[in-house]
Parts: sequence; structure tokens; C-alpha cells
Amino acid sequence: MSLQKTIINLLLKLPDPILVSMAGGTPVVRDGRTLDARFQFIAHSVTKRSPPPELTKEFARQGTEVLTVLFGGPLEPGVSCQDRTLELEGRTIAARSYRPSNQNPQAPLMVFYHFGGGVVGSLETCHAFCSILAKAIGCPVLSVDYRLAPENPWPAGLDDAIDSFLWARDHAQEFGAPAGVAAVGGDSMGGNFSAIIAQEMQRRELPQPFLQLLIYPATTILETEGSMQSCADAYPLTADIMAWFMANYLPNPSLGEDLRVSPALAPSLAGLAPAVVITAGHDPLRDQGKAYAEALEAADVKVHYQCYDSLAHGFTAYTGGVAQADRACREIAGVAARAYRAMGG
Repeated sequence: MSLQKTIINLLLKLPDPILVSMAGGTPVVRDGRTLDARFQFIAHSVTKRSPPPELTKEFARQGTEVLTVLFGGPLEPGVSCQDRTLELEGRTIAARSYRPSNQNPQAPLMVFYHFGGGVVGSLETCHAFCSILAKAIGCPVLSVDYRLAPENPWPAGLDDAIDSFLWARDHAQEFGAPAGVAAVGGDSMGGNFSAIIAQEMQRRELPQPFLQLLIYPATTILETEGSMQSCADAYPLTADIMAWFMANYLPNPSLGEDLRVSPALAPSLAGLAPAVVITAGHDPLRDQGKAYAEALEAADVKVHYQCYDSLAHGFTAYTGGVAQADRACREIAGVAARAYRAMGG
């Protein structure tokens, strides 16, 4: 695998025109947005096999981990990490903490949830990005390895996310952070969990998260228009793969109207925590992420929204192979750091 990673990284250093010529010959353009040449090359390399293998949870999970090894970045210098076990009521959850050498004792802990449609992904999936966040913000980050479907369908993973957030807030001082407060963040399904957590705290009349960091979040499974159509064949998240995820995560489709599945359906977003909402141009979830940011802003929630037009879904896991993904992740961490500082964290 290390030799394969070396060869791929050398190829990805080739100029854009050469990479495009090796990956179909013409740039991939959707909705007026041109896909990054490195993402185009990776997509072409991964999807050129025909016929595609049967999509099983074992194949999808193994593939996610292999891609993470091949394209993920290293632990950020100046950040230490430690695997942990969270003791929750009736169960334990694996987690990993990140502590930067420049930690600000006033900066609240951030709890982070990885992508994967509720079916794939692990602590490794967001390993590099969590360390980037920790260093840029100067805060500890706790990455949570929630239960996955189909072995544990909805709401098991969400329950783990909510309960781990409450645990982290109560144990924040163990990480050198202020007591009784925590930020929440995640990408894709992790962004879905993070948005739901903010709403759930409001429903329970508990304090809001310090900040919501929602990266290409899934906010409703009911949307079928816009980018859900124009990016239906985009790598790595296609309409068929999303349908497969939901068939495993949410066996009863009628539950799609539940606010703990589709937070965008909430009648009001007023009073929720400040939010940073990020989307990718080549992503079926692009439009619903933008719509959620606009709905938050309309409800007088302080929001920073940005779309990375040339990138694809899942780009936080490609910081070692796609230079623009790495730059985007560092920019996002910088935005979160400025939000922290503006709120005294």
C-alpha cells in the first residue's frame, strides 16, 4: 500500500492538463463548476472498472479505508492524539482526542463526527482533518466512532452522537477546555448529526453548542431536485450510493420526515448556535447545504457559508492527495478559528 500511495502521489503532481488527458480528455463540468483535475483523475481511476463490483457493507467499508490510506494526509505537526473509550450509559464508544501544543485554555472542546452515510467511515476517515482543526483553532477535538448501520440502524448512530456530545461537554476539563461547553462538527452524515444535535439541545432546553461546523451536511433525505440531479453521477457520492446508504441506515423510508433524520424540515431554526456551513461544487448535497445555511441566516443565526466549487463530496479525507482539498480544509479551520475568537473562545 505504501508503494501504491507513493506512485499515486507522484502522478497527482503532474500538471492539470496531463491529468485531465489521462482521465477522459476533457474537464468535468457540472452546473458551470469545473472539477479539480486531481479529483477527476482519482474518480476516473476508481470508477473505470466495468462492471462495478456488488456494493456490500464490507466492500464499501474496506474501500473507504483504502482511499483514506491512499489520499489522506498525516497528523498535523504539533498535535498529539490519543485513543479513548467513552463510558456512556449501558455502552461504551471508541473515540480519539487531539490536543494541539498551542492549545488555548479558553477554547471550548469540539466534538467531531465522520462522514459515511451512517454505514461506513471510522476514526481514520477524519484523522488528518481533526488535527488540522485542533491546530488552527487551538482547541482540543474529540472524534467519535459512532455505531454504524445496518448492524445498528437509525437512531443508534445518532444516539451515540448526542450522548457523546453531552458526555464531552460534561468532561471538557479532562481535555484542558472550559467546563460545561463544547462545539460540534462533522461532514456529510457527521454534519447531519451536528445539525440535529443543535436542534436536540434546543428541544431539551439545554445550552446550545458553542459552534456548529457543518461540512457538506445531509440536511434532508427528501430532496430530489437541483444538485441531487445534476450531480447524481458525481464521484464519490452518487444518487445510487445515497439510496444504498439510506436503505441500510433508515430501513423505514417514512422516517425521512423525522426531524432527527432531516433537520432541514424543522419549523424554526431561531436560537440555534452560530454556524459555519461548507459545501462542495460536485456534490449531490450541495444545494441542501446552501439552503440550510440560508434558512439559518433567515432565522437570525450567525452563519458563514462557502462552497468550494472545484471539489467533490468527502474532500476532507483527501488532504494528502488533492492540494486544493488540503487548502480548503485549512481555510475552513481558519474560519472556525476566527469564529471561536469572535465569541471569546
